[in-house]
Amino acid sequence: MESQPYPIPEGVDAIPNEALDARPDSEVDYDLLHPRAISDEKNIWFFWHQGFSHMHPYTQRTVRSWHRRFSKKGWVVRVVDRNPSSPLNVANVLDLNDPDTFPRAFTDGTIEGDYALQHTSDLVRWPLLLKYGGVYADVGFIQIGDLDRMWNETVANSESPYEILSYNCGGVDDRSLTNYFLASKKNNPLFLRSHRLLLELWAADGGRTSTEGMHSSPLLKGVPLMGSSLSFEEDGKVFGPQEVSKMLSDYIIQGQAMTLVMGLLDEEDGWNGPKYCANNIFAIDYMVGSQLINEMTSWNGPKQFELMSLPLPKEGEAESADQQKAREIVEACLKKSFGFKLAHGLILRVLGDTLGSLWRKHTGADDVPGTYGHWLRYGTSHWNPVELPTRQEFKVIEPYKTGPLLREV
Repeated sequence: MESQPYPIPEGVDAIPNEALDARPDSEVDYDLLHPRAISDEKNIWFFWHQGFSHMHPYTQRTVRSWHRRFSKKGWVVRVVDRNPSSPLNVANVLDLNDPDTFPRAFTDGTIEGDYALQHTSDLVRWPLLLKYGGVYADVGFIQIGDLDRMWNETVANSESPYEILSYNCGGVDDRSLTNYFLASKKNNPLFLRSHRLLLELWAADGGRTSTEGMHSSPLLKGVPLMGSSLSFEEDGKVFGPQEVSKMLSDYIIQGQAMTLVMGLLDEEDGWNGPKYCANNIFAIDYMVGSQLINEMTSWNGPKQFELMSLPLPKEGEAESADQQKAREIVEACLKKSFGFKLAHGLILRVLGDTLGSLWRKHTGADDVPGTYGHWLRYGTSHWNPVELPTRQEFKVIEPYKTGPLLREV
């Protein structure tokens, strides 16, 4: 075992060297740009519209870390794109002209709005998982826990009832799986129906080119809007909770579709969403599981950036209050979390700069040896938490909707 440049927190184990791909970045990148043919369901899917080579350096480091940790366990990282000249163009793995796979706006490249690229990414996730299986993650999602062990004990275990692995926003009575990390085998019944509904939302009014206003579709009646307590001010205008809820629900319309199906009772189709959730989803609490740094800093992105940029105290130096806080964050994340989602997109308008947006602005800030950010990065590439996360114990809730999936009731 190589010597560790940082202290290993209690409750965390080093991954054996032989289980890691420790080759230089250039060799790892070659594998990422030339993945082997799809042969099973151990696929880790990412999407970046211009391809891996054009990703921000800090997200490239994140994707490399997934490969370094899991490739020797049989997982293949696949960063698909929409670059016409790319062998990893999504058109090479999915049929862009199939109306049961993509809406017309995706096929034609006419998705518009401030978050067109995010919605393009949303439309790729379920088709990839439905056809091939595996894990879909945002490029800004840092894996912390042992994905291979978790997969083998849940989704891939024939004796396990769990068919989906994800995070849930809220408590056991909430039905809000995060779309930044979804794992399943092929043809998952929840994702299949969720994608059908999403396509129907895009097909409304003769074919939509943006998600604006989709939250008000009669097909989503009964689904709570997102972010009901949030508000912000922008250019002198105040956006109240009601406006923000509608904006967030349109922004994450894929999540709204999934929530509806989780609460759908469709006897004609033989689908009982509340029962399926209670029996077949392994949902991790999203706050501890993937947002712990935000909870520990009250969602203060600039403070997170400041703390992660601090150097660890040299030998003999006293630890400052900020260094203590940074250490507590790193140790807690590496021990308790299964992942870490770096936030971007619409949330920046609500919260301001996040750690993710600041790492994007300050190239290389996440990769400075001797800092707490580098310690966190090192730990997510070389160590595993000893314990796997626990499951939220979903109960069977009252349906949001009773009736056919694609019919108003």
